[in-house]
Amino acid sequence: MSKNLFIKDSVIIRNGKLLRNGKVVVQNYPDQKLSSFLKEIYKDQELKYPKFFKMDKLSKLGYLASEILFQNIEPDPETALVFSNAASSLETDNAYAETMNDFPSPSVFVYTLPNIMLGEISIRFQLRSENIFLVSEDFDPGLFIDYSKTLFQQEKAREIVCGWVDLHNSDYDVFLCHIGPEGRYDFNEEELKKLYLPTHE
Repeated sequence: MSKNLFIKDSVIIRNGKLLRNGKVVVQNYPDQKLSSFLKEIYKDQELKYPKFFKMDKLSKLGYLASEILFQNIEPDPETALVFSNAASSLETDNAYAETMNDFPSPSVFVYTLPNIMLGEISIRFQLRSENIFLVSEDFDPGLFIDYSKTLFQQEKAREIVCGWVDLHNSDYDVFLCHIGPEGRYDFNEEELKKLYLPTHE
């Protein structure tokens, strides 16, 4: 397998905007709640996946970003998922804790692990490769690169989706990129930072 890896496409969901390869796809109103924004993306993209409405917000963010990332293509079943964030599933953990005062909700409990998001994406796109969810204080390009290159070197994946899906107190920050042996940009720390940072500046 080729040792050179490239970034094929990228998606950002941040500050009321959904961007694909740097271009705005959906933009919301400044005061729009996250739940409404996510539904707006779902409707705008004419998605037909009823399980979306049962997901927690973290899974919805990851699912929607993946739908846009894989737009007009059928992903290789051997596409690995390497995701990270700073808060794990804290938003859902807090929601579940609130239900314990009355009657614990099994439908909320199932989302108290961030890996569930990876499961939802794998089911939707019929991915059968490796997946891992890492917790890091900040967006760490080196972490994604090291893990992704290891997967390729060990021939455990033919392509990879890696990135940051963070949610805490309704503050959300999503950046996903599709990695493979061919693509638009070199898969290195500098390019990842360039793609991730523009709307942070």
